[in-house]
Amino acid sequence: MRSEERTYRTGDTDVVLDLTDDCADFVAREGDGLLHLFVPHATAGLAVLETGAGSDDDLLAALGDLLPADDRWRHRHGTPGHGRSHVMPALVPPYASLPVVGGRLALGTWQSVCLVDLNVDNAVRTVRFSFLAG
Repeated sequence: MRSEERTYRTGDTDVVLDLTDDCADFVAREGDGLLHLFVPHATAGLAVLETGAGSDDDLLAALGDLLPADDRWRHRHGTPGHGRSHVMPALVPPYASLPVVGGRLALGTWQSVCLVDLNVDNAVRTVRFSFLAG
């Protein structure tokens, strides 16, 4: 297995950050196997969805409806609503596994791999990329 960590700056607003190009670069010299991604944070997740046509904004809107940034959360340190970020990984998991065929991600036409981060208190995220040969 080949594995490495990459760091991303997500900033101070809710974000869906497209990692698809980085994923493709990571597996480009490989054969068949699996790409596994993992976010070692309690407040971020990974999603496979269409980007660029509004779906990324729709995801953030849906998460905002389900997990509003207000004072209802028992986990209350940090900015108002910070506790919602600790609930989000139950909905958007901190991992994803993707098939790789001949060194290429076997994604559908409109699918992208994205880091989802609602935690405005932590502007830097780490993602572990691991390739397991088939």
